[in-house]
Amino acid sequence: MGRWEPDARARLEQAALELYGERGFEQTTVAEIAGRAGLTERTFFRHFADKREVLFGGAGMLAELLTRSVAEAPDATAPIDTVATALVAIASLLEGRRDISRRRQAIIDAHPELQERELIKLASLAALLAQALRRRGVSDPAASLAAEAGIAVFKIAFVRWIDAANEADLAHIIRASLDQLKAVTAGN
Repeated sequence: MGRWEPDARARLEQAALELYGERGFEQTTVAEIAGRAGLTERTFFRHFADKREVLFGGAGMLAELLTRSVAEAPDATAPIDTVATALVAIASLLEGRRDISRRRQAIIDAHPELQERELIKLASLAALLAQALRRRGVSDPAASLAAEAGIAVFKIAFVRWIDAANEADLAHIIRASLDQLKAVTAGN
């Protein structure tokens, strides 16, 4: 594949996931990722700051989608339902990426430093959600509670979604998980 082929970022992501799966995260170099993708190291660094960011490069897009979804929710929507709407928007973004998500998560689960980075990403998303809710007039602690609960729902739904035995779509699992949370907090 020539260096001029389109979608260098996706090619780099694919090459990295393959190599991390074959050789391990620590043993894989940026040069190997770029070579597998048919690109240069320089091209790699135009898209990613380091080899960890291949696994976390979409965090900015997720943050933007969450923030926009909260802002666009109808005014009368309860905070937790506003968060649910934002999470379902993320689900639509991830839906065609189940296999990639499974592979990515397996790599993260095998490395404590990547697990830490994933937790930081999720905490940042919760903080953004809370901030977006506050802009809608939701006071604290309600904004923070809804945001943190939403991220907890997302984490649990995501793990269920990438389970090979589960065929349900992510949006459905998010809604079902949120319904279970509501039942638990209502004492049902």
